[in-house]
Amino acid sequence: MTTVDVLDELRDVESIKRLRARVARCLDTKQWSEFGDCFTEDAVLEAPEVNLRWQGRDQIVQGISSGMNGVRSVHHLHAPEIELTGVDTATGVWAMSDSLERTSPDGPVIVNGYGHYRDTYVRDGGRWRVRSLRLERLRIDT
Repeated sequence: MTTVDVLDELRDVESIKRLRARVARCLDTKQWSEFGDCFTEDAVLEAPEVNLRWQGRDQIVQGISSGMNGVRSVHHLHAPEIELTGVDTATGVWAMSDSLERTSPDGPVIVNGYGHYRDTYVRDGGRWRVRSLRLERLRIDT
């Protein structure tokens, strides 16, 4: 591998890290247009523990924005394992934690989750986007 190849790989990995940071920030700040722009048109989002599967950018944005209505969230991503699988494709596994707070008549209900995101990425229109995102929680505290 040449120095140029290594630099290109490092740039791609860093771009994917920034993409995933943007997904989390836009989700927590409810910036739905920018959130949606992080995904390919045909993206898939899955959360098997709650039997959830959405297909397509529009369905993902609609489903997430509806589900996050009235919820204050904080998402943290850690320890990325990113592998470039082709010139324009990659996979990633991220350790994650999230905190979701919803107000109820009895006071706030807070759920803290811990686990991993398993993603695939594709360079689309010259920039990296999420093609699939799968949330696998290992633990949930309420």
